[in-house]
Amino acid sequence: MTVESTAARQPRRSAGSKAGTTGAKAAGTKGATGAAKKGASRSKAGSTEPELVQLLTPEGKRVKHAEYDAFVDGITPEELRGLYRDMVLTRRFDAEATALQRQGELGLWASLLGQEAAQIGSGRATREDDYVFPTYREHGVAWCRGVDPANLLGMFRGVNNGGWDPNSNNFHLYTIVIGSQALHATGYAMGVAKDGADSGVIAYFGDGASSQGDVSEAFNFAAVYNAPVVFFCQNNQWAISESNEKQTRVPLYQRAQGFGFPGVRVDGNDVLASLAVTRWALERARRGEGPALIEAWTYRMGAHTTSDDPTRYRHDDERAAWEAKDPILRLRRFLEASNHADEGFFAELETESEALGRRVREAVRAMPDPDHFAIFENVYADGHALVDEERAQFAAYQASFADVEGA
Repeated sequence: MTVESTAARQPRRSAGSKAGTTGAKAAGTKGATGAAKKGASRSKAGSTEPELVQLLTPEGKRVKHAEYDAFVDGITPEELRGLYRDMVLTRRFDAEATALQRQGELGLWASLLGQEAAQIGSGRATREDDYVFPTYREHGVAWCRGVDPANLLGMFRGVNNGGWDPNSNNFHLYTIVIGSQALHATGYAMGVAKDGADSGVIAYFGDGASSQGDVSEAFNFAAVYNAPVVFFCQNNQWAISESNEKQTRVPLYQRAQGFGFPGVRVDGNDVLASLAVTRWALERARRGEGPALIEAWTYRMGAHTTSDDPTRYRHDDERAAWEAKDPILRLRRFLEASNHADEGFFAELETESEALGRRVREAVRAMPDPDHFAIFENVYADGHALVDEERAQFAAYQASFADVEGA
């Protein structure tokens, strides 16, 4: 499916008139840019840990940040409740999808459990005319871009190749090949710049994908051509069963230095910080200041996919430590402490959440069964003897079940 340029489809508008801008003063924006450039080598006093941008502690306490407060200072209680709603509904949908896979309705599912804040915060930082290139786990970002959750499940059931038109939501189809979307996003961003648009592009990938050559190539092209692209790495600590220690010798956000653009590590379980830092990065990209790398420091609470068993490679105490940093719980604590939400709000949201779960379940069960033999089609233009042999073997295997049932 061809993806049209954003600039070709939408007229250019001034940055101040776009939906989703923060209205941050120029001084605040400049300060954030400077902080990001220096942040790669700066650490907190008395600590060897890299600096972590955080605006909301795990206990739900709002903390100030000199560089990034300007990007969320104007946020309203209604918007805060909206962020909370987004995370709760995304988690509910994700849980339903996991259950559907366990019950044989889906072939596979990649859960986002624990990564809701990174996805909702960054997703809500985008404007309508920005373009998003996801991997296969960005269900929260898809939600923010207006993609129906039921559409995401068709691919995992094997009945479509994505289920939505990328041009309708400026949200590309899920990418299974690890890291390739970083190059797609960079090329698209280069086109946006040549079209003269002030739109931004954001590419999502995980810590494991950062080891792929495609990602390094994308960094280099983006830097050399000053492409308006934000690279958003969700570092969930595990590339399937490979820990960070086996992936990199330096914090991932520091890799941006070698390519000549800023990198920032943000608390990926803090929806406010994720929102603020992504707004900063997209705004500078739209102004023509080039790419940026955001490393969202978060955790994959569940399995890599439903075919994975995380108990084989990580300890329960590690998960317990991250459960204490739960992104939804910390925002709820802040809402309650600030009197921005009452029990009525949470009760209504629970009802809405259960309704979403039922709708998704009904939609999936109404889908057709996948064509078991479609995988053999269109492999070669004129057919192939080996493929024909494999198709025959698979047909015999399928037929064996009918023999057993008829016995």
